[in-house]
Amino acid sequence: MPISSRSLHCRLCLAPAEVFFKGRHGEYFECSVCRGVFLSPEYHLDAEAERARYEAHNNDVTDAGYQAFVSPVINYVRRSYDTNALGLDFGCGPGPAISHVLRNAGYRLELYDPFFCNEEAVLKIKYDYIVCCEVIEHYRSPAEEFRRLRSYLKPGGQLICMTDLLTDDTDFPNWYYKDDPTHVFFYRDETVEYISLEFGFAGRATDGRVTVFHNH
Repeated sequence: MPISSRSLHCRLCLAPAEVFFKGRHGEYFECSVCRGVFLSPEYHLDAEAERARYEAHNNDVTDAGYQAFVSPVINYVRRSYDTNALGLDFGCGPGPAISHVLRNAGYRLELYDPFFCNEEAVLKIKYDYIVCCEVIEHYRSPAEEFRRLRSYLKPGGQLICMTDLLTDDTDFPNWYYKDDPTHVFFYRDETVEYISLEFGFAGRATDGRVTVFHNH
C-alpha cells in the first residue's frame, strides 16, 4: 500500500525528505540535506521484473549506437589510463559494451553485475579504476554502494560514473530519465558533493554526464 506519511528518511544520508513528485511509478521524495531525489521503496520492482527490464535494453555490445552512448566513459578511461591499469566494470549488465571496446583495445577489466555476472571473487581485488555506467541511478541503498565501491579502489584510484544529473531546470514531471521504473535515485550536484565528502573521496569532477570520484 502507498505510504500515508509525507516524509521519509533519505536513502543516501538519512536526513528528512519530503514528497517531491507523485507520478505513474509512485512517490518521489527530495532530501533536505543532500538534495537527492528518490522513489519511495514500496514502489521498487521485484528482482524478476527488474532483471526483465535490463534484459529488454539494447545489449548488443557491437552495436554502434550503444557504443556511442557509452563512449564518454570509454574515452575518459583511454585518456586517463594505459593498458597496464586494472579496471572493474561494475554493474556491467548483460551487454558490457565498455569492457568489450576497451578489452579489444588491450585494456584489462573484470566484470561484475548482481544479476548477470555475480562473481564475488572480483570484489576481493583492488582496482586502478571502476566504471559505473548507467548504474548509480539504480541504487536502492546508495550509501552502502558508494562505501563499498570506494573500498575496491587502490590509493589514487578513480570511480567513473555516468548518469543524468538532476538540476533546478529539469522538468521532472516530463523527465524521460525518471520514467524507467528501475531508476530509483537521482543525484544533483549537491548530492555528488555530499558523496565525495561523506565517503572519504579526495574530490570529484563532473563533465556532462560523467562524474569522477578520486580516491585518496
